Amino acid sequence: MKVLVTDPIADAGLEVLTDAGYDVETAYELEGEALLEAVSDANGLIVRSGTEVTETVLDAAEELAIVGRAGIGVDNIDIDAATDEGVIVANAPEGNVRAAAEHTVAMTFAAARSIPQAHVRLKDGEWAKSDYLGTELDDKTLGVVGLGRVGQEVAKKLDSMGMDIVAYDPYISEDRAERIGADLVEFEACLEAADFVTVHTPLTPETEGLISDEELELLEGGYLINCARGGVVDEDALAAKVEDGTLEGAALDVFAEEPLSEDSPLLFVDDVIVTPHLGASTEAAQENVATQTAEQVVAAIEGEPVANALNAPSIDESAFPRVEPYIDLAETAGKVAAQLLDGRTESVEVTYEGDIADEDVEFVTASALKGVFEPLEWQVNTVNAPQIAEDRGVDVTESKTRQAADFQSLVSVTVGNGDSELSVDGTLFAGNDPRIVRIDGYRVDAIPHGRMVITRNTDEPGVIGLIGSIMGKHGVNIAGMFNARETIGGEALTVYNVDSDVPEAARDELEADDRIIGVSDITLNGQN
Repeated sequence: MKVLVTDPIADAGLEVLTDAGYDVETAYELEGEALLEAVSDANGLIVRSGTEVTETVLDAAEELAIVGRAGIGVDNIDIDAATDEGVIVANAPEGNVRAAAEHTVAMTFAAARSIPQAHVRLKDGEWAKSDYLGTELDDKTLGVVGLGRVGQEVAKKLDSMGMDIVAYDPYISEDRAERIGADLVEFEACLEAADFVTVHTPLTPETEGLISDEELELLEGGYLINCARGGVVDEDALAAKVEDGTLEGAALDVFAEEPLSEDSPLLFVDDVIVTPHLGASTEAAQENVATQTAEQVVAAIEGEPVANALNAPSIDESAFPRVEPYIDLAETAGKVAAQLLDGRTESVEVTYEGDIADEDVEFVTASALKGVFEPLEWQVNTVNAPQIAEDRGVDVTESKTRQAADFQSLVSVTVGNGDSELSVDGTLFAGNDPRIVRIDGYRVDAIPHGRMVITRNTDEPGVIGLIGSIMGKHGVNIAGMFNARETIGGEALTVYNVDSDVPEAARDELEADDRIIGVSDITLNGQN
């Protein structure tokens, strides 16, 4: 397995990859054809902000399982294209939280007390003590725009220093805000109430240019700090508002274009402090993001859930062992249900009963969808299966109940075509032994591995013997079977575990008999 690293990361991250037995290729500042060639056989790709992972790059990477971003921001990665290709995109949002928060606090103090400006003048030989009258943070109001991990950490630190905290974040609950000592308010109210505003939002189409002339007017007499993402704040407007005295000052660590242009107006306003994107530049932060990213790359390549996947189901590491046995089971149930249903799949319902209903089953549901669409799509996995469902107009529902009539836990996948539905149920026996226990209402006990042949036939003497004889004649060995029926003499359903595919000639011979209603030959768990 090959992992390509196109931006520098700490050696600790590289060691995680080599310890996993992967071939690690480090090639920095790649672009154009050189990047496409390098990524063509990569199973994993690790980048920071210096590599643009475009649709073209993803198209060239046929073996790619994951793009790991060693940091938080992923605006240099085309997540939609990655999802279409079935490639996981994951970041390391926690590795540099402390470092980013501490830098934000430092920039807040620096702006409030004009520390860099006074430093430069003293270095130049000026004792400019009377030129700088600072602002104390105690009893002032901090406005936090974006109350995510870093925003919360900054709020906690500055709350402990005597600041009152107001926050704007449409995606966080009032209870959560209250627990960290913040009053949740609307955007304009946050700016109006604050003496200092610190920005902690990602750069998205909704947040680009979020703070410009009108918003800065609401902060009159205050300070603006941005150590999150460039482009959220209109830099020209900010420089003008500080220059004309509307704002007392500003401090920025991130910019819309990096490196910052020598012509940027921010560089010519004395009360604007700038640093070259240092928020995550601590030794501990760099090691943390490198190892977290590398660990996620290993998880993706090994087929395990990725903790910080942005476009795929994720699951807490401690919970994974409890749901892992159900992942393949749900995929098998989805595959069997889809291939037995007549007509186009228009709906998928995944139901969890019993103990499994208490778990985080998002990854299991995605696996069920993978099974449903695998016979229809040449490249489908748990990353793009939900998107495939949406693109095909397939209605997907998930339901849970703690009640399970016959089993401790049961996973059911039901597919529908508008006129009819078909369900396949699976469970785990003692020792996490998976079983398909019901198909279209027929009670069975089938091992969901290898190759499975499912026949529908009339319940009368000689039919099962005929099926066995025909498969034997064509060299198909039956490893196991289970037969279920509606009523004596009615319709029956039989599941055969076999050691090889059923030849087309055998299928034709089976289906030529009026007593055999249908034959489905299903390959499970990647066997050919």
